[in-house]
Amino acid sequence: MKKVIVGLSGGVDSSVSAVLLKKQGYDVHGIFMVNWENEDDRDYCSHYDDLTFVKQICGTIGIPYTTVNFAQQYWDNVFDYFLTEYQAGRTPNPDILCNQEIKFKAFYDYAQKLGADFLATGHYARTLKTQGHPSTVLAKGLDNNKDQSYFLYAISKHVLPNILFPCGELIKNQVRQIAQDNHLINHDRKDSTGICFIGERRFKTFLNEYLPAQPGIIRSCCGKNIGRHDGLMFYTLGQRKGLGIGGQKGFDERPWYVVAKDLSHNELVVTQQDNHPMNLSHTASFNRANWLGEPPTLGKEYHGKVRYRQADQACTIERIEGDTVKVRFNKAQRAVTPGQSLVLYQDDICLGGGIITHTNSPGGLITR
Repeated sequence: MKKVIVGLSGGVDSSVSAVLLKKQGYDVHGIFMVNWENEDDRDYCSHYDDLTFVKQICGTIGIPYTTVNFAQQYWDNVFDYFLTEYQAGRTPNPDILCNQEIKFKAFYDYAQKLGADFLATGHYARTLKTQGHPSTVLAKGLDNNKDQSYFLYAISKHVLPNILFPCGELIKNQVRQIAQDNHLINHDRKDSTGICFIGERRFKTFLNEYLPAQPGIIRSCCGKNIGRHDGLMFYTLGQRKGLGIGGQKGFDERPWYVVAKDLSHNELVVTQQDNHPMNLSHTASFNRANWLGEPPTLGKEYHGKVRYRQADQACTIERIEGDTVKVRFNKAQRAVTPGQSLVLYQDDICLGGGIITHTNSPGGLITR
């Protein structure tokens, strides 16, 4: 029997993964990861409730479970980066870094030490051996609405042969039905959303605990002062809600959009035109490139995403220099945000990607 360690979160996806693997004849062991440990956050962090679900699920399935603590690694390798990026005006994605540094690095190494043949999680993605690819590749999950390959592009290609994603072959409704058929108490539990360590509290409240806010001016793209912002770190490019500048004299009732963060003058730049040139980019560059197979070919057409759930966008690679890459999109992209990730695909195969540094838009991060 091949030994599989399943990362259990208390949610339905990882629980069904454990059920399916046991039915397939694997020797399944569940492990619950603690990645955030702060007594002050006890009322907000869900992992206390999650562990209760894990205990009951493992009892129902009939598999052993244990708990492992990666809180220090998470703080050092994910949370410190998260704070540094926000302080620099960028918008990071900690879920991507968590997969890279914790789930498929620290946790993977831990599973290997326990003698596991495979590590499994509840992600909606697939690992495949396909014609034309000599090694295991990462592919999109079959459920287009739940595909999570975007969040997995930064993991090491060397771990892919030993990773299992049972939910990647299913759609969400099937997963919930399997959970119900197997009497799992979390079959209708709400999916977790947002950043894990923030929980149900407001993002602004949480970030204020760690970084000093620097309020400043909100100005229109034509230079008119129209209000005050609470700190540039609380806003992201393309943001529409929560700006607090409705009903401006001399302007109509259309919504406002963030098109730039002027770091030099601590100003937030906004417009009422969703397709304003300051909000559109034809090219984007990224660094920290990670390829899950061979690097892409210059001039060849691929598809890219600059945010999760975005439809695939046709693009070509204009330049690769070390771990820095420049991409040109066939159509201008809205609100391409430094700090977020640009992920490349060839059909359903995830090729890799990196962290967006800048674009050709006159908006974005302004540091003049």
